[in-house]
Amino acid sequence: MSKELVGTAASPGIAIGKVLILEEENLDYQKKTVEDVEGEKARLHDALERSKEQLQAIKDKVEREMGNDKAEIFQAHLLVLADPELISAVENKIANEKINAEAALDATVEQFATLFANMDNDYMKERASDIRDVGSRILKNLLGIDSVNLAQLDEEVILIADDLTPSDTAQVNKDKVLGFATKIGGRTSHTAIMARSLELPAVVGVSEILDIVENGDQIIVDGVDGDIIINPTEDQLASYKNKAEEYEQRKARLAELKDLAGETKDGHRVELVANIGTPKDVKGALVNGAEGIGLFRSEFLYMDRDSFPTEEEQFAAYKEVAEKMDGPVVIRTLDIGGDKELSYLDLPKEMNPFLGYRAIRICLDRIDIFKTQLRAILRASAYGQVKIMYPMISALEQLRAANEILEEVKAELKAENIDFDENLEVGMMIEIPAAAMIADILAKETDFFSIGTNDLIQYTTATDRMNENISHLYQPFHPALLRLIKRVVEAAHAEGNWAGMCGEMAGDKRLTPYLLGIGLDEFSMSAVSIPEVKDGIRNMSLEEAKEIAQKALTFSTAEEVEAFLSNI
Repeated sequence: MSKELVGTAASPGIAIGKVLILEEENLDYQKKTVEDVEGEKARLHDALERSKEQLQAIKDKVEREMGNDKAEIFQAHLLVLADPELISAVENKIANEKINAEAALDATVEQFATLFANMDNDYMKERASDIRDVGSRILKNLLGIDSVNLAQLDEEVILIADDLTPSDTAQVNKDKVLGFATKIGGRTSHTAIMARSLELPAVVGVSEILDIVENGDQIIVDGVDGDIIINPTEDQLASYKNKAEEYEQRKARLAELKDLAGETKDGHRVELVANIGTPKDVKGALVNGAEGIGLFRSEFLYMDRDSFPTEEEQFAAYKEVAEKMDGPVVIRTLDIGGDKELSYLDLPKEMNPFLGYRAIRICLDRIDIFKTQLRAILRASAYGQVKIMYPMISALEQLRAANEILEEVKAELKAENIDFDENLEVGMMIEIPAAAMIADILAKETDFFSIGTNDLIQYTTATDRMNENISHLYQPFHPALLRLIKRVVEAAHAEGNWAGMCGEMAGDKRLTPYLLGIGLDEFSMSAVSIPEVKDGIRNMSLEEAKEIAQKALTFSTAEEVEAFLSNI
């Protein structure tokens, strides 16, 4: 019998396939006294050998498909796995205390990891996380737990999970994964953003899904309307196959707009650009007709590795994007913290991480990290239309401090006779209400604004967008949001600057008339959303958009605004 669920449409398209549930692994075990010491040692070595085979296979695949830099973390793990001191310590513990391999391994790994974590040398501190990661892998193999390797799936599946981390999605093999559905998350969750980057259909926030589906079930994920059908009937299957075909036909028609400008019927031009995370994403941006990159999330260069990227590694990535794009490339400086952690950066645990130590707040403390990145970006600016953008600015003092450091870096490069674009534009994200309210002041000391609506909505409505109990309060159509965004655009224009938007609202075609009507100059979004937004822009005049924007501002509630804009 089929079952139907509804969630949030997070990435368009229709996927039909078999369920694969990604479950959190239970690593609980009982500490036992053993008599067969040699037998326990043999179990340990079997688990070590299996772990080695798994890590080598992952390293080879990542090296082949994602490059040597991404594979370095697995090389480091292989070195830990082969450490004779670690292995002999576990063996001695089994022999001396006559305990099972699981208990001996767990205690030894924690002992080694703590030792490294307490060292003064930052590099050695970073080894603690490697040791714990490798320890978990060996423990899983001792317990007979088969981890799902998303890079090495044997058949086509649709992933079902509580949530997917960025590192989960980074491993996804697009040839095998047809789509996602998750229990938590909204349209702006990282799962949703990554799904759009990968151009995979996704539905998120399906609260009951893990209670209902089983591995092997047939499932339909409708990323257009947010519907989930589990074990569909023949009629439902036929209906959704037709819908998938219609979606592909519309996608093909929209693809014909690829080389046309984002221009209204009466000739008003705006820039339609893409949000990306790595140089690999440029291909999707170009295929979908992006005129540039409005948000290069540089933090992805820092994730899924065991140490900071060097200046040369960053320079190579920024230069590659600048050279491939025949248009502007806005690079956001490191936006780590909140829900984006680095295993090698010992960030404090916080009660409210989204309101805590993150993004520019870290960079202004860790000037060494910040300067390395700014040097790499400036050097890349010699190879294209690169612009710098600071995230999480809430006060003028932060903007000035960041610009002072930037000037120091420019002076250093000049002294070293290294080329860069001396007229490179420097802007900031507007994602905090305080920044929106003083946009007129900030505009005097920036070249541009880019409105980060994912956080601006969250902070303005005081709503954690990942909290399923209050997700209904996270309202992109909230009248307060519409007014704040208009205020920011007007403040930028008053100083002769341009104003863009890189939050997910820019890719919501229902909001296109409003944003166009208030004068937004640049729309940056997941590449896959560009064709739909371009189609909307090319089918209206600026005057029509202004009238719609004016009318939208007269409503009192988010529901009224959404109903009005959804019916245009």
